[in-house]
Amino acid sequence: MAKLEQALSHIDLSLDESVERLFSLLRIKSISTDPAFKDDCRHAAQSLVDELSAIGFQASVRDTPGHPMVVAHHDGPGEDAAHVLFYGHYDVQPVDPLELWTDPPFEPSIKELNGARVITGRGASDDKGQLLTFVEACRAYKQVSGELPCKVTILFEGEEESGSPSLQPFLEANAEELKADIALVCDTNMWDAETPAISAGLRGLVGEEIVIKAADRDLHSGYFGGAAANPIHVLSKILAGIHDDNGRVTIEGFYDGVVETPTQVLESWKTLGRTDESFLGSVGLSKPAGEKGRSVLELTWARPTAEVNGITGGYSGEGFKTVIAAQASAKVSFRLVGQQDPEAIRKNFREFVRKGIPEDCSVEFHEHGGSAAIQLPFDSEALSRAKQALTEEWPKPAVTIGMGGSIPIVGDFQSLLGMQSLLIGFAQSDDRIHSPNEKYNLSSFHKGQRSWARILAALQDYKP
Repeated sequence: MAKLEQALSHIDLSLDESVERLFSLLRIKSISTDPAFKDDCRHAAQSLVDELSAIGFQASVRDTPGHPMVVAHHDGPGEDAAHVLFYGHYDVQPVDPLELWTDPPFEPSIKELNGARVITGRGASDDKGQLLTFVEACRAYKQVSGELPCKVTILFEGEEESGSPSLQPFLEANAEELKADIALVCDTNMWDAETPAISAGLRGLVGEEIVIKAADRDLHSGYFGGAAANPIHVLSKILAGIHDDNGRVTIEGFYDGVVETPTQVLESWKTLGRTDESFLGSVGLSKPAGEKGRSVLELTWARPTAEVNGITGGYSGEGFKTVIAAQASAKVSFRLVGQQDPEAIRKNFREFVRKGIPEDCSVEFHEHGGSAAIQLPFDSEALSRAKQALTEEWPKPAVTIGMGGSIPIVGDFQSLLGMQSLLIGFAQSDDRIHSPNEKYNLSSFHKGQRSWARILAALQDYKP
């Protein structure tokens, strides 16, 4: 453990220099969604390659049809050392509306905010500050011992904020080069400012758009009302039938592959202090609307959902227009857990809809993507090692949480590279990612580096 203690000491003594390196990266306007910043994205990629090369990585910029990838490799201390793949992204969201920024978004600084020192600027939290915590941990090890505890491969992409169109093809084409014992993803939050968290589960996603058509044009509701099929009525009835009175989804086979969360995990979530009121109160609500008898954490982390995200049909402009619409449409999304099959969910949903279509109407379906859920076993050795390492660093013990959202890259690592992932991030819920005045706590940047140093040491002999 002497090398770990030396690395931790180096991180502490070199914090100012690491902040300056972060500032240099934050000044690069790597907005992936806007073609005007194409050269800036390449600049960010090359900057990271230069930093990684300077500490002994074999690093290169890899071209894609979109923005380039950064791939870097560093040997471990021996053949038996664990091999980790670290993933992050160097691209950032647009800064609009610019007038809401207190300081220029690409001129980073350190400020006092609510009693904490924070790093300001677009990308400070999502994801430049996060990815550099790992790079700086590697730098510290190289400075004090000349080697890393593990064999390390790094993958940084430049299109995460624009849908990652090049990522899956790149993984498929470079699978052998990128395979490792486990993937590390640093694009998530802590539970609170003193409690680190590992996200062990990510819900999957299925998106569907349905369009129900009846008459060949909009109809006068006085002349045709009561006789002509109304697609808005048909759509409303179908959507209302998706859930029963207890909040369960009624689509056949929907719960195939869903398993109950272990009792001990549910009990541990109770200790986090998240109540119905504290979770829903911030948005003006108070009562959970999903499956009855389950906590808000279980509903958002460990249970599948069916949500209507938008409905269109008929006249919705100013005033009133008495028509029976020719068509009505809805966008519906499903969040998946466990072993639910996205394609089976899609197939069964479409059959559910077809059963509700009257003889005089027709339906069209438009697919909007799909990915399976990811669940790291709660008794995973890698999770246990990382959790203990985090607990040794932070004031409060690390907790294992779920995530209601979806991160497709984690599914790709599992399906294409055969790897499980540890999702460990040091962002705070108030970091204002994707919004004006983004920030990253200086403590997150500092202790994030120390955390990765500890995790690399904890995983040095890990084998899946």
